Amino acid sequence: MTGATGNVGRTLVQSLAAAGEQVTAVSRGTAEPALPGGVRHQRADLTAAETLAPAFVGATALFLHDTGISAHLMDPRAILALAKSAGIQRVVRLSSQGVATRPESASHGQLAHSFEEAVRESGLEWTILRPGGFASNAYAWAESVRDERVVAAPFGDVGLPVVDPFDIAEVAAVALREDGHAGQVYTLTGPALSTPRQRAEDLAAALGEPVRFVEQTRAQAKTQMLHFMPEPVVETTLDILGNPTPEEQLISPDIDKVLGRAPHAFSDWAQRNMFAFK
Repeated sequence: MTGATGNVGRTLVQSLAAAGEQVTAVSRGTAEPALPGGVRHQRADLTAAETLAPAFVGATALFLHDTGISAHLMDPRAILALAKSAGIQRVVRLSSQGVATRPESASHGQLAHSFEEAVRESGLEWTILRPGGFASNAYAWAESVRDERVVAAPFGDVGLPVVDPFDIAEVAAVALREDGHAGQVYTLTGPALSTPRQRAEDLAAALGEPVRFVEQTRAQAKTQMLHFMPEPVVETTLDILGNPTPEEQLISPDIDKVLGRAPHAFSDWAQRNMFAFK
């Protein structure tokens, strides 16, 4: 498992371990992460494919997630070739809805598309997951909610069907463990459109205290986001938040189709993660 310490990866490791699978959790950090009992940790750098070789020994399936800001430095074809030579038969790729909805975007479309093409041409059995915006992006509000009970965000009344990372992980676990998902591309969304203003209300309900919503201008949001994102990523992200395409506002049936249940709403995520906002 790559991306084992992320919002999706942590849940996926727990789910696979609980199901009795032998899991190797890959991370780049020198400190060993907190992992369920029986899960092996392997340090590796996805921008240096050869460092993954020890993690691939004995594995039959691979969850492939990129390294975020350094994804452009990765060589997915080298990683997948190494996986195939090690005997891995199945790969589940965590991609992005932007491959379909923002194909012109270097950050949201083109790079993710190149990874998908590498997966499709790898010779492995593959499944691609394309989530929309993550509910966990609300962690960006944690400090202001803790300190001031304030959420500041642009485009307060524009709705998107944000998806719970828990649901992404559960779909990934099924695709990794079960047959019947080869060659499938799943679009993963929440069950309803959710606006920033509504998400602030959901956080307030989970806290049991009022949370004030402050609507930012696009310029104010851009200034804030530039502290942790490159400018092209910021611009495309703001375009999605403020002027989503019809496809980005569609509610996908794929989580229900794979898991046999409806996806979680943002309010469910807020209740489960309220510790971060208290």
